[in-house]
Amino acid sequence: MPMLQRPGKPSLHLTIHDNTDPWRDAPWLILQHGYGRSAVFWHAWVPYLSRFYRVVCPDLRGLGQSTFDFDADSHIHVEGFLEDLVAIMDHLGGGPVHYCGESLGGILGIVMGATIPERLRSLTLLAAPVTIPKATQEAFACGHATWQDALRIMGSRGWSDYVNGATRFPPDADPAMVRWYADEMGKSPVEVLIALSRVASKVDVSGYLTKVAVPTLGLYPTAGVVTGHEEAQIRAGIPGIRVVNLPTRFHAIQTLMPVACAKTLLHFCGQIDGVAHHE
Repeated sequence: MPMLQRPGKPSLHLTIHDNTDPWRDAPWLILQHGYGRSAVFWHAWVPYLSRFYRVVCPDLRGLGQSTFDFDADSHIHVEGFLEDLVAIMDHLGGGPVHYCGESLGGILGIVMGATIPERLRSLTLLAAPVTIPKATQEAFACGHATWQDALRIMGSRGWSDYVNGATRFPPDADPAMVRWYADEMGKSPVEVLIALSRVASKVDVSGYLTKVAVPTLGLYPTAGVVTGHEEAQIRAGIPGIRVVNLPTRFHAIQTLMPVACAKTLLHFCGQIDGVAHHE
C-alpha cells in the first residue's frame, strides 16, 4: 500500500481498493476514519464499494500505519488534517472525489464541503457530530478528572474498551467484535490520542453547516448517544442534506451496520454520478 511522503510533513499511509473495470475511469471515493481509528475499520464496506469506485482509506497523521515521528502537541490540529486530505486528493489526480467521513472524519468533511466544495463530488457524514459536547467529554473521562487523564492512566486500549460500552455498542453486541474494536484502537499512540482529544474538545463546525455546497448524505443513529442532540441542527443547517437513520442509538454504526451503510452510500454516489450501480 502506498505511503504519501512529503518533505517536512507527516507521511500518510493510504490503503487503496480498486476492483473497477480497467476500461472505466471510475471516480475516487475517500473513506476517512474517525478519532483513534484507522483504515482497517472500513474492511466490511470495501466489497460493496470497490467494484464501482476506486476506494482509498487514509490513515490520519500519527494513526494506523501513517508515521508518528513528530511532536503530537504541535502537529495534531484541524488545519493539518485538512492539509493532508487536500494533499491526498492532489496525489489521486486533483479531480473532485466522493468523500465519506466517520465521526471526526465527518467534521473535517463539513469544513471541506463549505470551504473547498469544488474538490468534492459528494459528502457523506457518518455519525459525525458538530461539537464534542460536555456530556460526551465527561463520558470519555471514564470517571477520571479529564478525558486526557483517562487516556494517560488507562492507555489507548483500556480507554477504548471502557468507552465502547458507554457510547459505541449496545450491551448485546458481539463480544468478539467489541474486543476487536478495542484491540485496533489500542494500537493508536496514546500521545496522539491525548493531543487529538484536546483538539476535538474545542471543535465546533456549526458555523460551516449553511455553507456546505455539495450534495450531502447523513448516516446517523436514531436518537444517537453522541449525535442525537445535534441532528436537528445538522438537518436544518446543511442545504438539501438527505439523512438516513439507522435502527440503533449507539455511535459505532460503521461497525454495527456496515452493509446498510455501504449500500446506502453506494446508491447515493450513483445518483450523483447518474450511474446505476448493479450488475
